[in-house]
Amino acid sequence: MSSVTIKEFYQDILGGSCPDIDQFLNENINSDIGHFNVFDISEIYRTSTSKTQMPYNRRTYYKISLINGQNRVEYADKTIEINDCAVLFASPKIPYNYTHLCNNQSGHFCVFTKDFLPSSKIGVDLDNLPVFSPQSDFIYQISTAQFHQFEAVFLKMHAEIKSDYHYKYDLLRNYVMELIHFGQKLKPVLPLENNKTAASRTTTLFIELLERQFPIENSSQLLQLRTPADYASILGVHVNHLNRVLKETTGKTTGEIIGSRIYQEARLLLQQTQWNVSEIAFILGFEEVAHFSNFFKKYGKQSPQHFRENVIV
Repeated sequence: MSSVTIKEFYQDILGGSCPDIDQFLNENINSDIGHFNVFDISEIYRTSTSKTQMPYNRRTYYKISLINGQNRVEYADKTIEINDCAVLFASPKIPYNYTHLCNNQSGHFCVFTKDFLPSSKIGVDLDNLPVFSPQSDFIYQISTAQFHQFEAVFLKMHAEIKSDYHYKYDLLRNYVMELIHFGQKLKPVLPLENNKTAASRTTTLFIELLERQFPIENSSQLLQLRTPADYASILGVHVNHLNRVLKETTGKTTGEIIGSRIYQEARLLLQQTQWNVSEIAFILGFEEVAHFSNFFKKYGKQSPQHFRENVIV
């Protein structure tokens, strides 16, 4: 699963209509305020070569979308059908697939980096807000009246970003927080009934997250995801649900799959590098060499050092 940067996002949605994307982005980023922008969906749909489908990817930016039209969103084990009005809160922690189901799309969306809403400005870490939590249902069904309530804020954003007001980005932060607070008062869209396709998708996403950490090519590349809970958090599912799905689709538990893959990497590092055992243990996320040694013995029936000596011989 690849990571999509804010620049790549603009290239996808704007294409040739914004040729100088680097300068376009640097105007904000170089001003030490992060990045923020707001768009009219119907205008984007009319003037750009925007894709009708956004595949599973980890985005490096945040996005709040006010949607009016038929669309489908797939994430983790859930499939959401949007038939009319909804609002979506996307964060880097939740990979998802988004598909337009009709050409009649309208609404608005804003995109911003984490630097645009630092905790020093909003009083809380952005990722700790409920709408951006990996455990959150981040798509909310809304009425026409609620759509207009959200739209009123977006319209103020459109007007403000074009202004020359010296403190406009402070004001825009307030508008973003207003959208977030509106969203946190809403109830989520109910997902469609889970099925084998959802289980298969969850398994695929898990394997992609696991494999993306390997191979380890230098001693500063530390393993970030080690436990079933780490993966469940990223995928936005309960750890017990992830374990049940993987057991059904692979015959192995989450811990068994993770452990087996770490063991494979440990063998390669012992064979192909000159790093000592304590360095390899640290890189693979073990706080103590003894813990790594016990782990390696569990899978390989011998200590890491004994394995390395046998390989050398």
